[in-house]
Formats: sequence, C-alpha cells, structure tokens
Amino acid sequence: MTVRRLAAWLALVVALGASLPVVAADPAKVLRVAFPIAETGFDPAASSDIYSDAVQRAIFEPLYGFDYVARPYQRVPRTAAALPEITDNGRVWTIRVKPGIRFADDPAFKGKPRELVAADFVYAWKRLLDPKIRSPFSWYLSGKLAGADAVVDAAKRTNRFDYDAPIPGLRATDKYTIRLELKEPDYILMGYLCSSPMAAVAREVVDAYADASGWVMANPVGTGPYQLKSWRRGAQVVLEANPLFRNETFPASRDPALASMQGKRIPQIGRIEIAIMEESNPRLLAFDTNALDYVNLPTELTDRVLDASSHAQPAYAERGVRVERLVQPSLRYTYFNMDDPVVGGIAKERIALRRAIIMAFNTPELARVVYQGQAIPATQPIPPGVPGHDDKLDVSTPFDPKGAAALLDKFGTSIATATAGATCRTASRSRS
Repeated sequence: MTVRRLAAWLALVVALGASLPVVAADPAKVLRVAFPIAETGFDPAASSDIYSDAVQRAIFEPLYGFDYVARPYQRVPRTAAALPEITDNGRVWTIRVKPGIRFADDPAFKGKPRELVAADFVYAWKRLLDPKIRSPFSWYLSGKLAGADAVVDAAKRTNRFDYDAPIPGLRATDKYTIRLELKEPDYILMGYLCSSPMAAVAREVVDAYADASGWVMANPVGTGPYQLKSWRRGAQVVLEANPLFRNETFPASRDPALASMQGKRIPQIGRIEIAIMEESNPRLLAFDTNALDYVNLPTELTDRVLDASSHAQPAYAERGVRVERLVQPSLRYTYFNMDDPVVGGIAKERIALRRAIIMAFNTPELARVVYQGQAIPATQPIPPGVPGHDDKLDVSTPFDPKGAAALLDKFGTSIATATAGATCRTASRSRS
C-alpha cells in the first residue's frame, strides 16, 4: 500500500496578555506548559529522550541550528561564526566559533566569567567517544575521526579516557577554531552539528558535578537563552532566562504572528514552568483551569474541544482560546510482504491484487474518522516543510473502489487460482 497519511498536530494556545516588550526577558512573564512523559536528565551526551532534549535545547547550544521561519527550513550558524569550511574532498572540516559568547554563571567557574571557546566543543565531542559515558550518540563520531581509535582503545583497557591525549582528527587549532579530520567524507555530519549531543560542555562543570557514570544530569550549564532554576524529577522543571545570553533578536517573517516579534530580544519570557502530566485528561483540565498556557490536543479529546468544522467550541472561543494547527513532518504507512504467498510476488495478478487493495482503501475517511480530522493524506514520501517536498506533486493513489473492482474482474480468475493454490500448499505444509 502506498504512503497513507501525514500526521497533524493540534495545539490550544491562550493569549499571554499584553504584547511582549522590546527589551529582554520580562521576569514577570511566565509560560506554563506540560510534558506527557517524564524527563531523564539534562546531559547532552547521556540523555536521549525527546522531552529532556526539549529542555536541553533551551540551555545548551550546538554550532549550528535551523531557521524555522524560512521555508523550507535552513541550517544557520548559532555559536559558529559561519558555515564550516570543507576541504580535501569532504575529509577536513574547519569551523570557527563566534567570539564573546559566555556560559551562564555557575559556582563551577569560581566567580569568573567563562567564555565559550573551541576547546569546549572538542571536550564535549570526546565525551561522546568516552566508553564510560556510554553515550547513545557515540555513533556520531565513533570510528570516523583520524587517530581517535587509539585513544578509545586505551580507555577501554584502562577504564579511563585521557581527555588530554591529542587526537589528530579532533583539535582546537586556536582559541576559536575547530579542525576535524575524517577518515572518509561524512555527508550527514552537518546534521549532527545541529543537534544537542554536539553542543558545547564546560569541563569545569563536568569535573564539579559528574556522577559515577560521568553524567551531569542535574547541573546543566550552557550558553543558551535559559538556565535550570529547579528540578523535581518526574514532576516539574523550571527554567529562567539566562541574563548573560548574547544580544540576539527574532528574525523577519511574513507570518503575521511572527512578524510582530521582529527585532525583539531573545528570549522574551522570563520563566518557563514545565509540569509532567502523563494523562491527557488532566492536561486538558489544567488548561481549562488556566494552570497551563497551551496544550497539545490529543486525538481522543478532539470532540471535547472542537466542533464539527474543527473550530474551537463556543466555551473556548469565548475565553479567547486560539486553535493552532501544525503539520508534523512524519509519515505513517502500510506495506506489503513481497514474500507472502497471497499478496507477494511480481506476477501480473499479484500486482493487480495489491493495486486493488490500495485503491479500495479510503484514506480520507481514515483521517476523518480514526484521526478525528486531525490528519492529511500524504501526496508523496517527503512531508511538507522538508527540503525535497514539492507542493505540485501528487503521486498518491486516489480512492477508487470501482477501479479496484474492475482490476479484480480482469484478473479475478488468476487471483483466485493463485490464492487457492497458496492456501493448499500452506495447509499441506501445516499437516506435515
């Protein structure tokens, strides 16, 4: 069966009051949100769940990120001064760190200002290679850097990774320059450089707070717009705006909601309170009682919030609640087992049977009934908003039960014979 649908997200958003000020984060402005699953901790090298990472992305910064205003999304420098210089047929990467960026203040720095430098990225990436850390993201760099294998092998023998041992393929050539030498070109390395596991980590912080596994889950210190204020594991995470965050502003956008933010400092909200609420009903109840400022609306609760035309019901509209829809860039699909004795194979009658099944499947009705109208049929394997998607392309199979019946009529005898034969052979094998 062809790709069937794209998932859709639906969120309820309540206005936060007056328009946001032009100045930096307002400490009186609080955003209250909920996670449906508990976090594990905030060490970019060690945690891998999506909700921990949502917090990490506000605290830590990789070299590169995404311009989410552009369509399609574009990779842009964050803590890097520019895009990488790639030479030697893709094997050598030279990356320059933007000067003047500071880590948030922390006792680990003993009262001294701490600037972000190239060595912080080198140290953070060595942590991914350290066998003791058992990083779920070690594969980003494992076996790829010139000269790294010897250091990793020595750590496995001695139970101690030597962070001061030189690695030819991973060096800070000066205060603000990183040089990577790869064994062979890695065409997706740029994507890794945009992710949290490749964010900079200060060695002083790890030395001060690391547990027996070398993890620093409860004391994240980064250069991002927020810092961890408090954490009650599995209950609440509180972030506060980092007063040392550099002067960055919201980009220009044609979207009316984003255009009003152009030129304003990042961040604008002084405090973010994240509650851990695993059940969907309590999350919606918390929103209804103003304990949450927005909530992702699960499909099973759609009829409690939306009317038949997918607009907010009057009780919500009267409160000034806005319904915002976001297309989730993902796919759900069903496929055939090509070795199956009934539907598999490349004979004409088997191809006709598979096509008839696809043509007889009502994808629009699936989106309307099962997903309560909160899904859209896929037109191609690449979802909207992702590079490669073509709005004009539609290779989906239309719902056509008459065409499916015609195919079965044309090949019906052959299909019936092949299916019966397969059934008999299966039965014979079963009896033996």
